[in-house]
Amino acid sequence: MYAFKTIGRFLIIMLVSTVSIHTAIAQNSKKDKQAKKEAEIKSLIDSQKYVFKAQTVFPLGARSRQLTTDYDVTVSKEAVVSYLPYFGRAYSATPGSSSGGIDFTSKQFEYTVNETKKGDWEIVIKPKDTKVARELNLSVFKNGSATLHVSSDDKQNISYSGNIVPLPKKK
Repeated sequence: MYAFKTIGRFLIIMLVSTVSIHTAIAQNSKKDKQAKKEAEIKSLIDSQKYVFKAQTVFPLGARSRQLTTDYDVTVSKEAVVSYLPYFGRAYSATPGSSSGGIDFTSKQFEYTVNETKKGDWEIVIKPKDTKVARELNLSVFKNGSATLHVSSDDKQNISYSGNIVPLPKKK
């Protein structure tokens, strides 16, 4: 009877130890994945080669909307290309534009990046060769999620949430 109790205790201790080890391994694996993702996002921002994929739009003074079509802002050292929908009040029409969205290509722009205390990034893009947008403020979080605030002289401000992804590989 004593041997049976000893074996039972031993099995319980082994079971608890095994569960503890597996939990510790899973936590380390999760931390490794988070660190890898954070390094990937930092690399994209440092290289200035990424795409902001918009998923939700937040018009000023209106309800938010989920986007079902691909809308994005492509950022590279050569150009900033915006293809975003717009919902809100326009103060004047953009000459030569048939789109009501925030559609432009800028090859002359200021690009500044600041890292926050929490390790996220604040990116300010100021296009100089378009009147569609005066300033794009992109807040990028360590996990790749991001928010974009667009300021314009001709339209109410608007915000978007989405993710940062690498530029697609050229074929």
